[in-house]
Amino acid sequence: MIPLTEPGLARLLTWLSPGFPVGAYTYSHGLERAIEEGAPRDAAALRVWIEGVLEFGTARADADLLREAWLAVTDEDEPRFERALAWGEAARGGPELALESRQQGASFLATVSAAWPAPALTRWTERAREMTRAPAHAVAVGIAAAVHGVPLEATLLAYLHAFAANLASAAVRLIPLGQTEAQRVLAELSPKLAECARAAAARDFAEFGSAAPMIDLLSMAHETQHVRLFRS
Repeated sequence: MIPLTEPGLARLLTWLSPGFPVGAYTYSHGLERAIEEGAPRDAAALRVWIEGVLEFGTARADADLLREAWLAVTDEDEPRFERALAWGEAARGGPELALESRQQGASFLATVSAAWPAPALTRWTERAREMTRAPAHAVAVGIAAAVHGVPLEATLLAYLHAFAANLASAAVRLIPLGQTEAQRVLAELSPKLAECARAAAARDFAEFGSAAPMIDLLSMAHETQHVRLFRS
């Protein structure tokens, strides 16, 4: 197992912080439409919603994509890398969710390449371009973490925590929800986040997928929502 070094921890804290310039704050992942339709309406319902996304929804699929990208780069496995890219493009239920993942992936790689340049990062980024694939956000994080020697398990946990935190932040503005309540939700989700990260690290790619069609449907409905704050 690769140890988590101080530089590796610093990279994770920076790359997956709310302030990292990928535009995560502009996306609600269908939550804006869900709240418009009447659920979730409070902190308890929000926690259940986020748990569902982590265990059955896009966050589960993203964790698998991150793992595949990390392992492909670490093992110099180009077919596995191409599979991660292809599934990252395909595993989105609608245009808004595809934009959310694709745009954040591009912004993430551009920023990491500028601030933490590495020949291997350039190589894999260019390889994705040659394959005419746009790395999903999770794939981009997996590439960068592998190139910079950041452990898979820590990267998975940090990514899933950032995913949950972004949904909680959106809920603060949409429900509305108090900042302390949102932080309490994240605290209560800590065991689930760790459980999902461990499961993703050990899961076989044959189990790839999600089972949260309501999020896809809500995101599609969000495209025509008359008044909205978020892009998804």
